[in-house]
Amino acid sequence: MGSSTRGRELLKDPARTKSTAFTREERDELGLRGLIPYAVSTLESQTERVLENLRRKENDIEKYIFLMSLHDRNERLFHHVVVENIDEILPLIYTPTVGQACREFAHIFRRPRGFYITPEDKGRIRAMFDNWPEEDVRVIVVTDGQRVLGLGDLGANGMGIPIGKLALYTACAGIHPRQCMPIMLDVGTNNAALREDPLYLGYPHERLAGEAYLELVDEFVAAATDKFPDVLIQFEDFLTPNAYALLNRFRDDVLCFNDDIQGTAAVSLAGVYASTRATQKNFKDLRIMFLGAGSAATGIGDLMAYALEAEGLTAEEARRRLWFVDISGLIVAGRDDLAPHNLPYAHDHPQAGFLGALEEIRPDVLIGATGAPGTFNEAVIKKMAEINETPVIFALSNPTSRAECTAEQAYAWSQGRALFSSGSPFSPVVVNGQARRPGQGNNAYIFPGIGLAALAARAKHLPEEAFLTAAHALAHFVSDQDIAEGALYPRLSQIRRVSLHIAVETARKLYELGETELGEDDLDGLEAYIESLMFKPGY
Repeated sequence: MGSSTRGRELLKDPARTKSTAFTREERDELGLRGLIPYAVSTLESQTERVLENLRRKENDIEKYIFLMSLHDRNERLFHHVVVENIDEILPLIYTPTVGQACREFAHIFRRPRGFYITPEDKGRIRAMFDNWPEEDVRVIVVTDGQRVLGLGDLGANGMGIPIGKLALYTACAGIHPRQCMPIMLDVGTNNAALREDPLYLGYPHERLAGEAYLELVDEFVAAATDKFPDVLIQFEDFLTPNAYALLNRFRDDVLCFNDDIQGTAAVSLAGVYASTRATQKNFKDLRIMFLGAGSAATGIGDLMAYALEAEGLTAEEARRRLWFVDISGLIVAGRDDLAPHNLPYAHDHPQAGFLGALEEIRPDVLIGATGAPGTFNEAVIKKMAEINETPVIFALSNPTSRAECTAEQAYAWSQGRALFSSGSPFSPVVVNGQARRPGQGNNAYIFPGIGLAALAARAKHLPEEAFLTAAHALAHFVSDQDIAEGALYPRLSQIRRVSLHIAVETARKLYELGETELGEDDLDGLEAYIESLMFKPGY
């Protein structure tokens, strides 16, 4: 098996163990005879046993703990279970369950996973990276835990997010788990309840801010890219001002992206593209309104403006198609409380509240990225249904408990006419005797394929064109049957095929832009080459 590890130590190695699946010959060769029950299991029978035990658990957080323990014991079996049962497992290892897991992270902690950097490590981060056991890291997901999903500042408990995201990189796009590294920039927390929790495992101080914060992030990025020259850095769950500041600080010099800004934008744009097939409207003619004006919402707006320009609109015409409402009402020129990322969308228009803005702007598509549940109330959905024969509603906030409305509400309040998508999963709903399948606008449809493209092409940077290409590629995968069922996204069971398609198309675009080490001769067999890179969990 390519290692001198034998006996009990081999059984305890999560990357190499096969547990009861070692053959009789392997048991003799590797010093395992007597250490394993008699039967030689198959991967399929082990999976059946895992699922039987998983389904005995009484709630989702216990299922999460069980799956993470499996991850710690037998990585290949864990990833096989995820890949083969993605519909059942993804909501347990990521949204919505990961939200509760992050809240309780310090209390359900079993075994260290990932890499932690604190202010006390300043000046030593590059040396610390030599402690990481893998040399060929290709994808880092990093957070500082300040804006975890819609749950706010969870400090070091936010490590559950990078761990979950990287499990999806492996499950959805076949990035080898040895090439994945979750990182927590543990710069403190302003959540006093966490700091006072005796079981909290993080840096128990108020958050580092200002220049000191930026200096620590600068050192992290420099150290990571020095240690792992081909690495892609994905920024995740940073507070909006920091999310934009860090993306703008590094995007031109480092292979990186922000999933909350760019991944969410691409998956949302793909859903809007798909919706036009049901509404029979031209994309370039749409008026789109956002409730929320943070990094996710404005990131979607920025990519949609870019997409509208690609359809022939001027930059000004494109931005005029996009309207934002925040807690103070419609974002318009003259407001003195706007962040820099909001200013391009501050149009000349009278101030209005949310319902008034709906009446005046009459949007074709409504997108929620607020983290505030219930904000798409009955009056809002009925107004959208009054304006549109087929109202298009995206309630993107995660986890499910933070969604702007539920699928049932969107259908009920629109007389069954809404096209509904959400960030977290909702079960199918019977509407007028027909089952409607709410589409899940999950970033897992985008970021794994983007990462696979970057890895395969040895990309230099990820310009906006890459995310526009990924959105087109995802929309292409939405079938007529999906549309007929009311879904604007493919079934999760297709996600590895989707990720491969996105990776191929994105890699081609990166080649066209001169952002890769690919040569022209590499393009002919590109799909086969990228597919050959995809880790297939098995023994």
